[in-house]
Amino acid sequence: MQYRNPVIPGFYPDPSVCRAGDTYYLVCSSFQYYPGVPLFESRDLINWKQIGHVLTRPSQLPLQNADSVGGIYAPTIRYSDGTFYMVTTNVTNGGHFFVRTNDIHGEWSEPVWVSQAGIDPSLFFEDGKAYFMSNGSDAQGSCILQCEIDPETGRCLTEARAVWRGTGGRFLESPHLYHIGEYYYLMASEGGTEYGHMVVCARGKSPNGPFEACPGNPVLTNRNLGGYLLQGCGHGDLVDDKNGNWWMLHLGFRQIHPWMMFHTTGREVCLVPVTFGADGWFTAGENGTARLVMQTDRIPESVVQKQKTRFTFADTAPGQEWVFLQNPHTEHYRLTSDCFALHGTDIPLSSQSGSPTWVGIRQTETAFSLSVTLRRTVQEAGVSVYMTGSQHYDLCLHPDASGGISLVRRAQLGALVHEEPVISLPAEAEQVTLHITGKPAEYCFSAEICGVMHDLGALESKYISTEAAGNFTGVMLALYAYDPDGSNEAWAEFTDFLLEVQP
Repeated sequence: MQYRNPVIPGFYPDPSVCRAGDTYYLVCSSFQYYPGVPLFESRDLINWKQIGHVLTRPSQLPLQNADSVGGIYAPTIRYSDGTFYMVTTNVTNGGHFFVRTNDIHGEWSEPVWVSQAGIDPSLFFEDGKAYFMSNGSDAQGSCILQCEIDPETGRCLTEARAVWRGTGGRFLESPHLYHIGEYYYLMASEGGTEYGHMVVCARGKSPNGPFEACPGNPVLTNRNLGGYLLQGCGHGDLVDDKNGNWWMLHLGFRQIHPWMMFHTTGREVCLVPVTFGADGWFTAGENGTARLVMQTDRIPESVVQKQKTRFTFADTAPGQEWVFLQNPHTEHYRLTSDCFALHGTDIPLSSQSGSPTWVGIRQTETAFSLSVTLRRTVQEAGVSVYMTGSQHYDLCLHPDASGGISLVRRAQLGALVHEEPVISLPAEAEQVTLHITGKPAEYCFSAEICGVMHDLGALESKYISTEAAGNFTGVMLALYAYDPDGSNEAWAEFTDFLLEVQP
């Protein structure tokens, strides 16, 4: 059969996967967004349903001062003796920790902290032992660190030691250990989570090593596929299916054009088959590359890949598809299936230390249309095409100097803030319908006021791409409210939200 990559489109980076029975579970990084660590399940590896988040309470997820390169990094999910474990790093507040649950659809435990250097932690369970791995460095340079821990308390039972130093590529990270047949395979990534990204592996006869590098490394990379939309492939995790086949879930991103090295939808989840050779080494994908369209005989032709293309308030939910920046002030939100009401505070979108009144959903495709109706309001409120606090495009209403209300298209690009065009709202206009049309190379803005459509022009997408922003996330389509005086009691009311994407 034929399937498309990414299998989970949009900003869902650093995937990790495990299998429990006939069901697969997958988690991703979430950085400064709340709740944290999106959680998915699947029965066939190509159709994934989000079933919630792992970190859903402030006690699990302190995000104060977390920006788009802070917060929650690279989680790993594992299943052992009836218990699910998710281990990750809060790089802004606390370091490494894991949580656990016996009910994948229920609540997860409070954090159990682990004291070890580095990022990208992983767990491996065998013979009653729990091995903890992360990237790190010592006097000889970059390495993969490993120690044994107490899986109840997180206490390190052995000193962390370097078990592998990779193949010489920069930014050795994302270690995962597996016992397959007679070997223990240690898989990692090198090259940085960008255009030189790659997956490498080594193997040994013990979980402690020594590990011998695969002579065919890298086992997966798109670094040499110039002029191809899918790039940055790396940070993978292996899983076996019920038929004994092995697969790799990994991240990749899609450029806005084959010859334009910019991407806006973030790092996404891709799937490739893994093939072991007679020598016991493996390669992934199509001759070690990931493709937008993959062919496989491992999934029955009867399985149909589906993608959700229409999103409304009624068929999405806050804390599921909709997320917040840092730890939200919940008293400033009234979110129902037909209206999102937001009460602005004096925390602006550009804040790196606070949580503005902001709720966002991921941009999953470069081509989309968004519309939402906003009632007239005396605070600033609108829609934001948001990459970071200093890179976003806004279409909003806000009070003007004359005491009226203006409709403004704003571009904030670093220290440059430009507002044009500006339209004074007629006194009889009780509401405005805001429209944004996404195209690969630009975002087009318009608004309907008193039955008249106003074309508000276009802004180039490359200026809020990851390459321009220098961050680890992807574009979010957000509704927000802002009151610079912090004293307005009014609420901004959004209705008739519709987002349609075009795969």
